[in-house]
Amino acid sequence: MFAVEPAPTQFDLHFRLAGFPVRVHPFFWLMTLMLGARDDDPMALLIWIGVVFVSILVHELGHALLIRYFGQDARIVLYMMGGLAIPESPRWGGTYGRRPRGSWAQILISAAGPGAGFLLAAVTAIGVLAGGGDVEVIRLHGFLPIVVAYIPDQANAYANMLVNDLLWANVFWGLINLLPVNPLDGGTIARELLTRGDPWEGTVKSLWLSVIVGAAVAVVGYSALRDPYIAVFFAMLAFSNYMAIQNLRGRGW
Repeated sequence: MFAVEPAPTQFDLHFRLAGFPVRVHPFFWLMTLMLGARDDDPMALLIWIGVVFVSILVHELGHALLIRYFGQDARIVLYMMGGLAIPESPRWGGTYGRRPRGSWAQILISAAGPGAGFLLAAVTAIGVLAGGGDVEVIRLHGFLPIVVAYIPDQANAYANMLVNDLLWANVFWGLINLLPVNPLDGGTIARELLTRGDPWEGTVKSLWLSVIVGAAVAVVGYSALRDPYIAVFFAMLAFSNYMAIQNLRGRGW
């Protein structure tokens, strides 16, 4: 439902990063603006847009680098629902090259996106500590780990905003992305693990897992976190996975 590449437009931004073609759909900027609309400070909003752009780009670059490692080219698309690293044709004559592309390879590719974000967060935290600041992990609502940075008082307030936005986007979103809900990276990992023994039943089990976890996160997002974006997003994911189950079972719309 969400992992579908949008059609090209004349307003797309194109460039290359580490040899990978990158396309940024105009709705990506709209989504980023909507997520940061709660801040009235134009400079704060600009920092947020830059952080989201860099963070999602780094996330997709992590996927693309592992895809390349296993013998395929890839392209990166940033769009309304985040980003995609899309494999291209194999680099070595119609096969995946010298490295086999099995379920463990797909698990590594899926984990590389959040892993790249965690690495960016670690570099950010190290930079804060090297500059004389402090970094700590707090528990939001008693259970949700959030990394917070404190830089020296004489530092610019916007610098503090920048590092905290980077930590939030790459740690919190990285953890969210590892939840076992299709089509998130955690959902792909769960599907690969569950289908190793029985591809058909494993697929159905992974979809049911997505429905249950997605619905639970939607409830928590609405009731505990008071975050309508998380609630609506995961409710839609749970519903789309439920409909996929109905289609597989032959009872769908």
